[in-house]
Amino acid sequence: MAAKVDKEKCTGCGICVDECPVEAIKLVDDKIVIDEDACTECGQCVDACPNESIKLQ
Repeated sequence: MAAKVDKEKCTGCGICVDECPVEAIKLVDDKIVIDEDACTECGQCVDACPNESIKLQ
């Protein structure tokens, strides 16, 4: 399973976009969108998110 974002917690800071080594995360309308097919479940976005809005499920 790919990383999932809690859109209620996401502030659109974009830190996770910069941290993703496979560029699976995009910022759309000030919220992140994760390409589940591209996500490798590395967890770098989870560790980088200051709002704990991303989880690996």
